[in-house]
Amino acid sequence: MKPVPLQLITIRLDNGQQGVFVGAPLVSCETTDPDAQVEDIWFSDVQELPPLTSLDEVLRLVQEQLCRCQAVTH
Repeated sequence: MKPVPLQLITIRLDNGQQGVFVGAPLVSCETTDPDAQVEDIWFSDVQELPPLTSLDEVLRLVQEQLCRCQAVTH
């Protein structure tokens, strides 16, 4: 099985709630480019996944979301 790079993003709200999001790597410890700072964050609609959803299926959803976000910004 081929390894798949993933990154977890943790967001904490002012009210103390936290959420962890899984996605394609975006920022690393080596990222020092000033143009690589977070500019916007979008949240998709909540999607119900079947209990046995594969990682490949989750990554497909992530890629679809990225395509939608890139279409909005261009």
